[in-house]
Amino acid sequence: MVASIQNVEKSFHQRPVLNGVSLDITKGDLIAIIGPSGCGKSTFLRCINGLEFVDKGKLEIFGTELCSPLEIGAKEFQRRSLIIRQKVGMVFQSFNLFPHLTILENLMVAPKVVRNISKTDSDARAHEFLAKVGLGDKAHNYPDQLSGGQQQRAAIARALAMSPEILLYDEPTSALDPALVNEVLRVMKQLDQEGMTQMVVTHEMRFARDVADKIVFMDHGKIVEMGPPEQIFGNPQDERTKNFLRHFQ
Repeated sequence: MVASIQNVEKSFHQRPVLNGVSLDITKGDLIAIIGPSGCGKSTFLRCINGLEFVDKGKLEIFGTELCSPLEIGAKEFQRRSLIIRQKVGMVFQSFNLFPHLTILENLMVAPKVVRNISKTDSDARAHEFLAKVGLGDKAHNYPDQLSGGQQQRAAIARALAMSPEILLYDEPTSALDPALVNEVLRVMKQLDQEGMTQMVVTHEMRFARDVADKIVFMDHGKIVEMGPPEQIFGNPQDERTKNFLRHFQ
């Protein structure tokens, strides 16, 4: 097990967003988190990466424990979050590439600044991961010269350049034209076959059903049901899961 989330609670402006969420993550898992909009899926990912703090509960990720800053102090929370982000990469739906840098430079920045990797080594790693996501010939292009699907693959390559042990994706295909979605999903399938631990918030039900090892269905800030795809899609137990999946049949 690489991470354990226990009874996590999170509110915004006194409105509960996460309400007692618990989940264990095993090395090599591809976990798809599904559920209606506004049910807390993205907030859950951001808490795992330390981008949001929890109000109650705790997360233990590769031996580093995160809990409320009220318990450990804001500085200690930030210190532990930075440790976790060395091992947990994040891919956002809006790409977040630096527009003034080439794709190659986008991949080289964090390894040089955060990990103190030499320019020569970071350049070699950047080329390696661009080739992995099928963008070896786009290294010297700028983001606005790439399609949305290519930009999202570049964002995945940028996350991989930091050598994460878990990759989190927050609806990575929601901003893409349907024709470009498969470009990104293909990369995620390849990484799964290579043993990368991944968690993805997604509305791509076919991808979740065909590729994920575990499906987590959330509603109103809670995990309502979880299990292998054949159980969740073939024989859901909770009425809320059944109602949600009817929209995709």
